[in-house]
Amino acid sequence: MDAQRALLDELMGAARNLTEEERKGYKEITWDDKEVCGAYMVRFCPHDLFINTRSDLGPCPKIHDPKLKESFEESPRHDAYVPKFEAELAQFCEKLVMDLDRRVKRGRERLAQEVEPAPAPPLSAEKSEQLSVLEEKIKNLLEQVETLGEAGKVDEAEALMRKVDMLNSEKTALAQHPQNDKVLMLAQEKKMALCEICGSFLVANDALERTQSHVTGKQHIGYGMVRDFIAEYKETKEKAREEERLAREKEAEERRKQREKENESRRRSNSSDRDRYRDRDRDRERDRYRERDSDRERSREWNGRGSRDGGRGADWRSRNGRDVGRDRYRDRSRSRSPVRHSHRRSPRSPVRPY
Repeated sequence: MDAQRALLDELMGAARNLTEEERKGYKEITWDDKEVCGAYMVRFCPHDLFINTRSDLGPCPKIHDPKLKESFEESPRHDAYVPKFEAELAQFCEKLVMDLDRRVKRGRERLAQEVEPAPAPPLSAEKSEQLSVLEEKIKNLLEQVETLGEAGKVDEAEALMRKVDMLNSEKTALAQHPQNDKVLMLAQEKKMALCEICGSFLVANDALERTQSHVTGKQHIGYGMVRDFIAEYKETKEKAREEERLAREKEAEERRKQREKENESRRRSNSSDRDRYRDRDRDRERDRYRERDSDRERSREWNGRGSRDGGRGADWRSRNGRDVGRDRYRDRSRSRSPVRHSHRRSPRSPVRPY
């Protein structure tokens, strides 16, 4: 029947039996709705693990639908929602394990406590009188044993000693008290063991069949799944944090290498500039040396010509030095004051009377 209903839902939709009025307010459920159980979508729902056990959590308040789970697994947003659903499941499972661990701790303390026997109640008057009679008999028999031993009657003395042993046994049995129910219960609990996975009490050294039945039980398997999921989740998170740390270190190392490369390139550029400037200065210095040598060479040539001309060099220097300079100065003075030179009177000019 359920299979047929599921087939009809798949073919005609879940709202096939609704009226027109009901369909107006009907909303089709998708896997990403808040009403859908995310733990069921991604792994398992803890409410399904402990049905009909002492740890039964009751029905899950959210929707469990295999079709929605299949739609979630085929969705392109599957990988984006898995971390969210796993985090919610891990939070719920950690709360379960915390409560279970507190129960396991109380169980250990209960098994570890010492069994203290209750104080013995006082003997009744009848038992006290019987003990007094037995003690008197034992005393008399011991005196007789001593007398027979001094007389050398060993066999008779041994027979009396056997009677003394019997009377002592009766005295011990009469003085003992039966253990109360509390002491018996605590003594029995000393033979119990505690399951560290699910917190159940087991009989120590129990039959293999009973032990196997517990291990394959729903409660033991359920808490085992919960603990395994928490361990796997923490390991995955720790691995992700480690990978993130390594990625940050790698990125920092790459940035450091890039800075070193840039600094090295900058140093090489500066060194190249310094070499270029040094070469340019060296070229300039070489040019100055060449010009100086050239001037010296020309000076030697002029000196050589002056000595060969027999003194004409000095006249030439005088003419081209002081005399030429004086002529140039005169020409420059005349060009600066043409009016003064044009009005200069000649000494031979007649004086015009006024």
